[in-house]
Amino acid sequence: YTELINCHISDPEQHLKVFDKNSVYLPAKKIGKNNPKEDEIKADNAARQEWNRTADMALLSGISEAKILEVKQTEIHEKASQSIKSKGWLPGLFRSIVNKAKDFLQNLIREHDMPPKPVLEIDMAEFRTMQKLMIKAQDKAKEIRHLQDTVLPKLKQQLADTKGIFKGKERKALTEQIQRTEKEIAEKLDKLPDVLKEDGYPDVQAYMATYRKAEAVVEQFNRDLAAWEQQVREKQKPAKKEQAKPPERESVLKRLRQLQAEGKQRNQPRQRKKSFDRDSR
Repeated sequence: YTELINCHISDPEQHLKVFDKNSVYLPAKKIGKNNPKEDEIKADNAARQEWNRTADMALLSGISEAKILEVKQTEIHEKASQSIKSKGWLPGLFRSIVNKAKDFLQNLIREHDMPPKPVLEIDMAEFRTMQKLMIKAQDKAKEIRHLQDTVLPKLKQQLADTKGIFKGKERKALTEQIQRTEKEIAEKLDKLPDVLKEDGYPDVQAYMATYRKAEAVVEQFNRDLAAWEQQVREKQKPAKKEQAKPPERESVLKRLRQLQAEGKQRNQPRQRKKSFDRDSR
C-alpha cells in the first residue's frame, strides 16, 4: 500500500516510509496525544532502543548481519510469538524477552574479538574515506566495550565487596560512580551512529553493508592487479588480448561511488515540516 500511495505523490520529500522488517533493529512505537498507555509504550521503546544499541555494537565488533538477524528471529520474534500464543499479549513479558535477547547478543560480542583496524594502504579516495570512518567508529566502539566489560564490572565487584556498617559512604560513592558509568555508556551508545550519519549513512547497518561490498570490490581489484603484475614480470603471453592490460582503476572508483550512494540512500530519513513515517527506529 505504501508503494502504491507513493506512486501518486510527485514530491519525493513527502513519500511515506515503513520500517524495514529485514533490519537488525526493532522499530519504536509512536505515542499519540493523551495516550493512556504512554508510560507502557515508553518502557517498551526503551527496551527496543537497548536492543538497537547492542545491534550497532555487534556490527562494529565484526558480528555478521546474518547472525544478528538470526538472534533477533530466534530470541525475540519466535519467543514473543510463543508467549502470545500461550499467555496473550503481556507488554512486560515482551520487554523481558527483548532484554534477554540483548544480553544474549552482548555475550556474543564479548566472545568475539574486535576486527583489526583497516590499514590505509589503498590510494583510492572513496575507500580511504570509508576506512577512516570505520577506524573512527571502531575506536568509539572499543571505548564503550572497555566501559562495559572492564570498568563497570570492576565497580560492581568493588561494591559487592564493600560490606560493613561503617562502609555506608564508600558504598554510596561506588553506587554513584556506577550510575555515572552506566549513563556514560548509554550516551556513547546513542552517539555511536552519529559518527556515520555525519557522512550520510542512515545507520550502522547501512554503513557496514556498504563497507563490506566496497571492501570486496577493492580486494578483487588488488587480486587482479597482482595477477597482471606477475604476468608482466614473468613476461608470459596472455591467453586473451584483454589480459595484457592492467585492471581499470576508474571502473573500481565508479563502483565504489555507486555503492556509497546506495548505502547513504538506504532508508534515508528526510528533513521536513511534517513527518509521514509510519514506523521509526
